[in-house]
Amino acid sequence: MIVSASYRTDIPAFYGPWFRQRLSEGYCMVPNPYGGRDYRVDLTPAGVDGFVFWTRNPAPFDAALDDVRRMERPFVVQMTITGYPRPLDRSVIAPDRAIALVRDLSDRFGRRAVVWRYDPVLISDLTPPTFHIDTVDRLASALAGSVDEVVLSMATIYKKTRTNLDRRAHLDGFAWRDPDLTEKQDLLARLGGIAALHGMTPTVCSQSDLVTGTLKSARCIDAVRLSDLAGRPLKAPVAGNRPGCLCARSRDIGVYDTCPHGCVYCYAVRNRDKAQANHAAHAPGAPSLRP
Repeated sequence: MIVSASYRTDIPAFYGPWFRQRLSEGYCMVPNPYGGRDYRVDLTPAGVDGFVFWTRNPAPFDAALDDVRRMERPFVVQMTITGYPRPLDRSVIAPDRAIALVRDLSDRFGRRAVVWRYDPVLISDLTPPTFHIDTVDRLASALAGSVDEVVLSMATIYKKTRTNLDRRAHLDGFAWRDPDLTEKQDLLARLGGIAALHGMTPTVCSQSDLVTGTLKSARCIDAVRLSDLAGRPLKAPVAGNRPGCLCARSRDIGVYDTCPHGCVYCYAVRNRDKAQANHAAHAPGAPSLRP
């Protein structure tokens, strides 16, 4: 089984000691986000084919990555770098620092072990289309040679996302909007073209209606990439968790409303205050991330 850690929260940035403890004990418990009983995930070498880590700051996770390497299991780091203004990204590390960390991961583990995510693409007074074009060009130039793929997506406006965006827009005095399909297609195609000029394959996450031109559909949980890193084939059927998702079957071990980064467009956090409280209440020795 491929283990995802985690698209529900930033385990590398905030929960490294917990993850290392769970590896040492060989399992973790995961609250079912849709109700029902908690479920157990085997984290022994025999039970794990590979890991996918999702983060905005892998620096606190160095020791955990060394643990995984000693397990002789492949891993991929999905690293988000957007360079958004602070009203949108309250507390993530600066882009220059994030770029340096990607370069370091690529040097240590190979560029197949790192994927750059420029997502979600949010259109606002602070981040108009020209902002994204200029930022992707600058970031792609800095990351060229360190990664071979960039994952793009337009912001999906869930009810909780709209609430958080409206609140922050009111407090910080900006406006945001959800563009029409044609504008989204045109912008992603342009961003993908820029990335391609820098030697990266541009892919789109779970938005098949935006895949045009040279863009391809993303496989964020990518058994082929993990197989390349492992030097052996990994068998994992496609089992996406939403329409248009081409991810391989995996088990995610995170918990919603536990990431304190405070990105206002985040689908995984309903309320930042609650997420910060949950993070503060977390017990690193507990079997689950549930506070």
